[in-house]
Amino acid sequence: MNERSKIIAEVDAIYRWVDQQVKILDPSCRACGECCDFESFGHRLYVTTPELIYFQHAVGPEVKGISAGVCPYCINGKCTVYPYRFSGCRIFSCKGDSEKENAICEQAMGKFKVVCNKYPISYQYVYLKAGFEMLRTNGQFAIHNS
Repeated sequence: MNERSKIIAEVDAIYRWVDQQVKILDPSCRACGECCDFESFGHRLYVTTPELIYFQHAVGPEVKGISAGVCPYCINGKCTVYPYRFSGCRIFSCKGDSEKENAICEQAMGKFKVVCNKYPISYQYVYLKAGFEMLRTNGQFAIHNS
């Protein structure tokens, strides 16, 4: 298994952990897609380098850009990349307990940092729009072999 495949497997494991933690919170998400319209909902989605590597692996090399403040993968109010969505998308609920959600988020970020240190790849925590632009401009993130 190459380094990129190992990173993807580790991110998948982190996402399964996040999903288990969120399930315990019993979120009342209506799957309405409102939070995918970042500007009108009043929030920003931040992502990590390992998540972007995972996402690009899942959707392919042609990552869409964000132009109007709405996630380009939200079509007719539905997430078209739901199985591959980022940790912030998995954790956040417009009716959730923000304190508990933030605690899960902090733990997840720590897990992503461990992945970056292990392989090593540059740990970045960036606004989704910037992350998509990095993928569109650079093609993919470099994995530095030690």
